[in-house]
Amino acid sequence: MGADHKPEWSDPNNPESCSSIVRKGQEQEGQAAALQKNIRFQKRRSSEPSVDELYEGVINGNRSILARAITLVESNAEQHFQKAQELLQKLLSHSGKSIRIGITGVPGAGKSTFIEAFGTYLCSLGHQVAVLAIDPSSSISGGSILGDKTRMEQLSRNPKAFIRPSPTAGKLGGVHRKTREAMLICEAAGFDVILIETVGVGQSEVIIRDMVDFFMLLVLTGAGDELQGMKKGIMELADAILVHKADASNKQKAEQTRKEYNRILHFLQPATKGWATKAYTCSSLTQEGISRIWDVIQSFEQTGKTSGVFDNRRKIQAREWLYSMIADQLLFSFYHHVDVKSALPKLENEVIAGETTVATAVEKLFNTFSSSK
Repeated sequence: MGADHKPEWSDPNNPESCSSIVRKGQEQEGQAAALQKNIRFQKRRSSEPSVDELYEGVINGNRSILARAITLVESNAEQHFQKAQELLQKLLSHSGKSIRIGITGVPGAGKSTFIEAFGTYLCSLGHQVAVLAIDPSSSISGGSILGDKTRMEQLSRNPKAFIRPSPTAGKLGGVHRKTREAMLICEAAGFDVILIETVGVGQSEVIIRDMVDFFMLLVLTGAGDELQGMKKGIMELADAILVHKADASNKQKAEQTRKEYNRILHFLQPATKGWATKAYTCSSLTQEGISRIWDVIQSFEQTGKTSGVFDNRRKIQAREWLYSMIADQLLFSFYHHVDVKSALPKLENEVIAGETTVATAVEKLFNTFSSSK
């Protein structure tokens, strides 16, 4: 190999000012053939794990396989549906052994901050905590930020915790349409506490209630939320109301808000039979009130299992899951039907042009769908 040279753009009068050098290349064996013209580079495809490999990985607590299993069930691809259902069927007997907790509240209530503090506390007690964080999808681009794992920095590093952000993908209720399946997989992986964080729902978006055992609503002081209790809505579905950020100068206001909520809850029917919903204060910053929330949840679980309400709710949720899957499958079958996909653009243009009424177009599409069946 020849001597090293400075690049042509360096100053010959001051060679020490340039740290770059030019060296003669040396061809490796077989390199010339690889650089021949008209040879197209192809990215090597990673082989997808089989159902048995996914099953073994999940029940053995392999985090990488767990993430891939959830990705599989969340997939909208037709070729993944049967594989996902086969996996879920095998994992079914390993699920159902956790306490499922739903957490919602207005944007800015500090849901992610609370979950990090609460989840870290549960991990310190020896619990295995899975967090299913749902992020809103853009109605324009369809994309999601999925930044919850980044915001829960401390919890994401905890070996006893698993955080899975998922987009709503247009699903109302602040949850992903496959949240139930993801929850089942996490339970099979050995997580005994499942925390589901919604996007921050309104009065009517309450699908999360049909998925969890215990439902918490996070509220703030001075936001006028206490007046929303008069409208019932989401208030009457909560098993506990947490007045968050009860620290520093806000502590006294939080305590006053808690009392106001308890007065309102006195006139509402409890969300769970045999359980009195109450409001509590807590602070993720100072950890004050965090342990008390867990005591409340444990008391709720014990009371519900003793009375049979806990198991009955699980049965009702399984039924709701059935009807939800039927609706999803019908929607999928309708839009992926060959004749419907062919007729839809034409009828859509006719509706837009005012040549056909919406009801007539819908009737034609359903006739097309049903007649070919």
